[in-house]
Amino acid sequence: MKQPAGSGQWRNWAGTATATPARWARPRNEAEISAAVKDAAAAGLRVRALGSGHSFTPAAATSGLALDLSLWTGITAADTQTGLVTARSGTTLRALNAAAAEFGLALANLGDIDAQTIAGALSTGTHGTGARLGGLATQVEALDLVLADGSLVTCSASARPELFAAARVGLGALGVISAVTLRCVPSFTLAADERPMPVEQVIEQFDSLAAANDHFEFYWFPYGRQALVKRNNRLMPGGSTAPRRMPGWRRVWEFEVMENAAFGMLCRLGRAAPRLIPALNRLSSAALSARSYTDASHRVFVTPRRVHFVESEYAVPRESLAGVFAELRREVPRLAEPVMFPVEVRVAAADDIWLSTGYGRDTAYVAIHQYTGLPYRAYFDLFESVMAGVAGRPHWGKLHSLDAARLGPLYPRFDDFRRVRAQVDPEDRFGNPYLSRVLGPDG
Repeated sequence: MKQPAGSGQWRNWAGTATATPARWARPRNEAEISAAVKDAAAAGLRVRALGSGHSFTPAAATSGLALDLSLWTGITAADTQTGLVTARSGTTLRALNAAAAEFGLALANLGDIDAQTIAGALSTGTHGTGARLGGLATQVEALDLVLADGSLVTCSASARPELFAAARVGLGALGVISAVTLRCVPSFTLAADERPMPVEQVIEQFDSLAAANDHFEFYWFPYGRQALVKRNNRLMPGGSTAPRRMPGWRRVWEFEVMENAAFGMLCRLGRAAPRLIPALNRLSSAALSARSYTDASHRVFVTPRRVHFVESEYAVPRESLAGVFAELRREVPRLAEPVMFPVEVRVAAADDIWLSTGYGRDTAYVAIHQYTGLPYRAYFDLFESVMAGVAGRPHWGKLHSLDAARLGPLYPRFDDFRRVRAQVDPEDRFGNPYLSRVLGPDG
């Protein structure tokens, strides 16, 4: 997590990135954001806005000004007729979900972690799962940005549309997002069904499972035969056949005890004795059980993540998933350093956001993880080699080794993004080494 203003070092949640900013600022309004950017420019400092530190990459790291937005939070407008909700950029998804629910509204789709700020989640391309739904950025109606000269601008599909197309997944490279207007939907309930299935059956039925469910994903333990299939579907008002809401005690047992405390214990055992990892992994796979329940959408989408890990994720054309998965099943068990964590697979619809990993193609997302403290480099290198064969696009906030030369051909509007960036930030005020790598030194 990030450190409070005035302290020395910044560190992300996973411990994979650190930085020592020359200066910290904690603005409480847009005027203070603008003033901080102008002051940094006068001092010759670069600027990076900090969210919750949930990117595994050093996307937020800076040796210049660290702009801590943790005091700039809350919903400023909510229209129950149009569904438009405006939130300050430092608002966490958890707080946003709770506040929107008070107005009878909800985001149509979410990922499974809600600790990120809305600006940070958008900037790195955060997504959930659903074959007919795009990532979080597709729910954005407008953005307010503080540009490199300190000016405040609003962009949308009709106002500065090119800036809007770039900034919805902008890596923090175009300016400081100060506010986000989201198009929400009326609050809804999800019926969750989670159960083990043989992994061969899941892959064979992948397309039909994705098409038949509002939200579909699965987890596979690399040494096990079972996958955990999660299907979440919206309930129509007045429906009577849905399972009941999960009792509080069982929610604690399932999510806190089993998925966090017990799994964390197995991970620590595996780290202490790596030779046991394949057996522990198979045990975890064999112990998967079925559960069905209903709850408010954001309570079903989001699950607590107390066990720390490192992660890489790539977006691949959906039709390539079967081949990708077959190669991972064949090669991962051959690694000299065993893998403790499961592989996660999700889906999303194509979108038109320039640096979205779902740009122009229906997408399958494949995410790999390793327990913190265990070797992961050979595993992640293998993963990247598989992804390269299918034009995989790495998640901007998760570990990968690609640079601008390799990323450019993967994004048809990559050069357009670089052009807009040069227009709004000609002095690279919002740059850092990570952006220089992924966008190019003159990006």
